[in-house]
Amino acid sequence: MKIMCGPPTGGGIRVDASTRRVKNTGACRDAQGMPMPETFNLDCLPTPIGTALLVTDADGRLRALDWEDYEPRMRQLLRLQCGAVKLHNAPAPRDLRTALTGYFKGDLDRLGAIQWRVAGTPFQQKVWNALPKIAAGTTLSYGALAAMIGVPRAVRALGHANGSNPISVVLPCHRLIGADGSLVKYGGGIERKRWLLRHEGVAV
Repeated sequence: MKIMCGPPTGGGIRVDASTRRVKNTGACRDAQGMPMPETFNLDCLPTPIGTALLVTDADGRLRALDWEDYEPRMRQLLRLQCGAVKLHNAPAPRDLRTALTGYFKGDLDRLGAIQWRVAGTPFQQKVWNALPKIAAGTTLSYGALAAMIGVPRAVRALGHANGSNPISVVLPCHRLIGADGSLVKYGGGIERKRWLLRHEGVAV
């Protein structure tokens, strides 16, 4: 599928001052009680490490961020985590595009201004909600994050959840590394992970 990039649009979204997270309220249902496919907007944003795909919902919240060369994986993760989803080309909110552009230009704190929402299992959500607590310019091992969220023996499960993170960069799974300091792996490719960490000031 060819992605058509639209221009940024005006209009903001209300941000909860206490949290950027929004709980999953479940799929909409039709008159017969059957789940209805959710419709999300799909936009693209040029970055120094390739074209980013931005998936947002009707409220302007970021639901997925992945890379153009990994679009099939992005669609698969959305299907697994959100059920049936329809994507149509439409510009992402201006505030979102501005924040991401600012981050890639070096204003690392701009990621904190982005409102996002995840589905997934309770364990996956626990892992994903913990990722933004790893500050830019720092890294954490998988084992350390597992201990931090109270599941020290679930390192393997945490790794799987991290690999299923639907919102790259904003939920910074790239800040997780091996216990020996190795980069291990990254859904968007090791070179992107290396670039993101260097961009944030980590010597790798």
